[in-house]
Amino acid sequence: MPSLFEDLHPQTVWAHFATLCDIPRSSLHEAALIAHLIEWAGARGITSVVDTAGNLILKKPASPGCESQPGVILQGHLDMVCQANSGTQHDFLRDPVNAVVKDGWVVAENTTLGADNGIGVALALAALEEPDLIHPAMEVLLTINEESGMDGARGLAAGSLQGKTLINLDTEEWGHFYLGCAGGVDVAVRHDCEQEPVQSGYALIRLEVAGLRGGHSGIDIHLGRGNAIKLLAEALRDLSAHTDVRLISLRGGTARNAIPREAFAVCALPVGMASNIDEWVRHRHEAWRARFAQTDAGVSFACTHYDTPPDTAIAHAEQLLAFLDIAANGVSHLSDAFPGVTDTSSNLGVAVLEDGEFRATFKVRSLLDARADALADQMIAYAASYGLQAWKDGAYPGWTPNPASPLLALCQQVYTAEFGQPASLQVIHAGLECGLLAASHPHLDMISFGPDIRGAHAPGEKVEIESVDRCWTLLKAVLQALAKA
Repeated sequence: MPSLFEDLHPQTVWAHFATLCDIPRSSLHEAALIAHLIEWAGARGITSVVDTAGNLILKKPASPGCESQPGVILQGHLDMVCQANSGTQHDFLRDPVNAVVKDGWVVAENTTLGADNGIGVALALAALEEPDLIHPAMEVLLTINEESGMDGARGLAAGSLQGKTLINLDTEEWGHFYLGCAGGVDVAVRHDCEQEPVQSGYALIRLEVAGLRGGHSGIDIHLGRGNAIKLLAEALRDLSAHTDVRLISLRGGTARNAIPREAFAVCALPVGMASNIDEWVRHRHEAWRARFAQTDAGVSFACTHYDTPPDTAIAHAEQLLAFLDIAANGVSHLSDAFPGVTDTSSNLGVAVLEDGEFRATFKVRSLLDARADALADQMIAYAASYGLQAWKDGAYPGWTPNPASPLLALCQQVYTAEFGQPASLQVIHAGLECGLLAASHPHLDMISFGPDIRGAHAPGEKVEIESVDRCWTLLKAVLQALAKA
């Protein structure tokens, strides 16, 4: 175990998390980690199976005397969102995650940490090898490609799991039991832009929005943080009102489920305007700093001037910029049943214009599948009004709350006994895999809990050490209660 984790408790959990930090595991690249876990399981007499979807299922028999109790499934996903600050040299396909301990948290300062869902995976693996743990028959389902499509959960065949209860370990706020989550659907937008030569008398510049906090496009969408793509489109439209802007290229965001932190555009302006643009950039930067003083104080806006004369630009850029500026982004509906919880939202996660080809991806979420579908349809119609092609992709169902769940009642009883007060009940505006698992295994009684994780899907992601210890205590106590139920 790296020295960073040696003094952290529980040691078994942190040892597994150290391994997850050491083995790269971006979405669609979980094979090396799966191979390691199969070898680890075999050395401990734990059965391992890789299903047709690529998920890893680990199985351990019940403790002696508990064989008659219904089995339990612990579930998490192996992949992580890979994000790094601008200027940080990190290859997520080869480099280990660099973590530090700071003020009671384990944090990756310049990249994502992968506590989402590495800590949940580590808790499940620790439960499998805890020598004195009393438990019913245990299955640990570790899915692949959750972050970029939920392909593992989507491809899980009916009957793959034998347990009757499932504990999802992929939520990020200690002290809450989650019993429902949002479903989601992607909206993909494409357009082949006409290109035309740029006349003489134009200068080339690069505008860049950076310094934003970003975050999880579901959990953090209500916090009012800036979306770099939206801010860049807003600025370019404003500039277009004062001069002729010839848009050449644009890029912002790297994942549809992360709020974009950076975006840039290369464009051509009349020489006179380009030479005097720095004052406009400064005023817009000051306006954004005032606007986001409480949520994104680090926002920056910069202009780089080039000596190279522009060649070609896209025609009718004003339509593209208007679409990006006005397209739905953020919270569109708050929950009626759960006060303060976001019901429906959209996130413009990725936008790219390169060599005349434009593509963008939105993540739409809702606690009601029909509402997510309706918002996606509205966005497709809106894109069509600007002459853009758009369609829905990658839909997955939400997880409908069951307040009468026997597993919830047992977990509440255990939590109160361990910590002296009941846990609160929540639904989460994020895509847990429980909805898809319920579709293939409708008999499952499910619940989700986890430690405190902050900044998932963004550099600076961190997990609180003490809450991991509490989560481990709860998980062991729940498994023991299920064994004796």
